[in-house]
Amino acid sequence: MKIKHLLYTAAAFFFIYFLTIGGSGCAQIGAPVGGPRDSIAPKLVSAFPKQNTTNFTGNKITLNFDEYVEVADAQKNVLVSPYPKTTPFVNYKFKTVTIKLKDTLKPNTTYSINFGDAIKDVNEGNLFRDFTYVFSTGNFIDSATFNGNVQLAETGGIDTTIIVLLYRNANDSSVQKTKPDYVARIRGDGRFKFVNLPEDTYKVYALKDGDYSKTYNAKTELFAFTNKDIRVASKTDSVTLYAYAEMKENKLPVTTPKTPVDKKLKYAPPSNQQELLGTYDIVFNKPLKKFDAAKIRLTDTSYNTIAVTPTLDSTHKKVSFAAKWAESEPYRIILDKDAVTDSADVGLVRSDTLKFFAKKESDYGNVVLRFTNLDLAKHPVIQFTSGDEVKESYPLTSLEWNKKLFSPGEYGIRILYDDNNNGKWDPGNYAKKLQPEKVITLSEKLSIRANWDNERDIKL
Repeated sequence: MKIKHLLYTAAAFFFIYFLTIGGSGCAQIGAPVGGPRDSIAPKLVSAFPKQNTTNFTGNKITLNFDEYVEVADAQKNVLVSPYPKTTPFVNYKFKTVTIKLKDTLKPNTTYSINFGDAIKDVNEGNLFRDFTYVFSTGNFIDSATFNGNVQLAETGGIDTTIIVLLYRNANDSSVQKTKPDYVARIRGDGRFKFVNLPEDTYKVYALKDGDYSKTYNAKTELFAFTNKDIRVASKTDSVTLYAYAEMKENKLPVTTPKTPVDKKLKYAPPSNQQELLGTYDIVFNKPLKKFDAAKIRLTDTSYNTIAVTPTLDSTHKKVSFAAKWAESEPYRIILDKDAVTDSADVGLVRSDTLKFFAKKESDYGNVVLRFTNLDLAKHPVIQFTSGDEVKESYPLTSLEWNKKLFSPGEYGIRILYDDNNNGKWDPGNYAKKLQPEKVITLSEKLSIRANWDNERDIKL
């Protein structure tokens, strides 16, 4: 009994000792920590049937990888060409991915299953990008390829959610009524590529498929088309498609908590620095019912009236003075309390004097741009952007353009080819086979410094 008791005591001692050591961080049982992170994508070990199998007759494909994998969002990521009527069932377990085909396969046809960004390892999420499994129900694998790129016509940018559609033996309305024969994604650089195509003539489209129908059924969807069918053979020229939305999507207003309605008529105090080429704007919180321009006066510091008549905009909220501002000069706006009332006949609480001064010319930069390969016959318009907003826009009539009094800042530059010469970008119209107007976005920004000659040579 004593020996047994001693053994229990010793066991308890060593148990407590190891707990203490482990708690101190000196010894822990578990997976090693630290070291380089696994960045290697899964590798395909085997496939049944084998890759590029001909005379395929089954309906099940098994892919075996070198590590545990998962398939993310198969419905979105996995593309089968020719495009099936019924989406295949894709499943995964441990190191195996299984595809079960639900359609009756066409005879003498090459099929490809592109997984996009679907396959990744379980532990680190490393992607096996754009893996494509290919097989044929005939005696050979089709080998024709077709590639190109897709640009957003209005901005020259790229939208990687757009897909490219190919139709065989189709008419112009097929893209609106039936699913395509072949589908490809565009990459981050805007390029796309079809492989293993049969040599034939195709109608080519690009589509931002908002409802996953693979058909063009809403004028608010980004869409692009080629002017003529494309013959795909052993060597086919690359094409560029320009995507546009014929109508802007009406975004639902963001709901915000209701705030008590302010019954008083107020206005936002304008800046005390006035742009030399801009209007001086007084913005009210409610539409104006009464507006007496004679009771809103622009004066100098001696209160001498300057002959400029204020105007009310279409919203009936903004009153503007368009004057020829003298640099560094101080100004006053005398706003009589009886000058305006809102729809409830509520006027201002009191009269007010608004003081401000005009900026100096040295607060601005001078911009000179010289162009090479600019096609003036296409009515080019230069656009200066900040984010997605066009801040300034000017038609170009020569290969050199300059402007003084340009507000300092960093701008993106676009060139709009204004085909109809109306000063703005116009979308396409598929029904009329009218392509959208095209915009080129320059890769480098333009930084404009105040009191500086900002010059740039631009080669298009």
